[in-house]
Amino acid sequence: MKRVLGISVYPDHSDSETDRAYIELAHRYGFRRIFMSMLEINEDSEVVKEKFKNLIFFAKSLGYETILDVAPTIFEQLGISYDDLSFFHELGADGIRLDLGFDGNKEAMLTYNPYELAIELNMSNDVAYLDNILTYQANTPFLYGCHNFYPQEGTALPFEFFEKCSQRFKRQGIRTAAFITSQVGEIGPWDINDGLPTLEMHRHLPVDVATKHLFATDLIDDVIIGNAYASEEELEALGKIDRYQTVFAIEFVPEVNEVERQIVLNEQHVRRGDITNQVIRSTEVRKKYKNVDNPVHDASFEFQVGDVVIGNDQFGKYKNELQVVLEPHSDSRKNKVGTIREEELILLPFIHPWSKFKFIEK
Repeated sequence: MKRVLGISVYPDHSDSETDRAYIELAHRYGFRRIFMSMLEINEDSEVVKEKFKNLIFFAKSLGYETILDVAPTIFEQLGISYDDLSFFHELGADGIRLDLGFDGNKEAMLTYNPYELAIELNMSNDVAYLDNILTYQANTPFLYGCHNFYPQEGTALPFEFFEKCSQRFKRQGIRTAAFITSQVGEIGPWDINDGLPTLEMHRHLPVDVATKHLFATDLIDDVIIGNAYASEEELEALGKIDRYQTVFAIEFVPEVNEVERQIVLNEQHVRRGDITNQVIRSTEVRKKYKNVDNPVHDASFEFQVGDVVIGNDQFGKYKNELQVVLEPHSDSRKNKVGTIREEELILLPFIHPWSKFKFIEK
């Protein structure tokens, strides 16, 4: 399934022109999905309808898919029914997110709505909710899953729980989404906003690291910035991410030579299939560079987790093999060439046998 970047907008808490500018800016950096909150109505229903409609159709003109986050109270306020989703179709929405569930049969029926609106489910519960819906023969291309976000510090999901919840959806082939948080965005649905991540471990991480982590799990298809507005620097950083393989940011040591830089930055790395606990081995590169000299440097100390090392001229057939250190050790036949960005060490457990990975210079 193709992976998508998304943003969030909160029309009830923001200015329409600012929202349009943000949507346009994010589009420039490759964003194609919008989470739009419609949790409360503070104005006349026709005014609200026109405001959302104008914003959604503007986004649609740029190629966005917009999912509206709705609550049961909205249906009551607007006098609409779950049995007739024409209101959301007229707004131009591509789907609605159900924060609260029904009996399974109801959700399944909703996926057959005549407007082909996606029905998005809350993923942040480790229960058989999805299985129940699927037993009622839901129209699965129009069934999505999306985690919650958590505005209060300390209340977002722990990774192990997130993993179990996500696996329930992923193993059924359901499209999945989760939230990361901008480190500068101040707008969300509530008056408390300590960031809006799905995972607590992401709350204070740079957006690109959190996004790399979610994609590396192979459990999440769409990554959405939960709060508004992310900075242009954050949007640009996400736009540059390789969504399909992990790309580590590396800081080189001063003594790194040109051959080592080429091996690190210009090659497709693949973890050897018969893995070891001590290092991640990229062995194919040594064949290409077997006849290229690589003098000893930065080899007389203990390597630490996240160090990137390359076999030097003393390493025989293993000369110019690249390794990423997983356990501290010493070996004078290896040159330390750099270190992976500290925040990205959380990505190392997701480099599995035969995983593809690359590097960029920090």
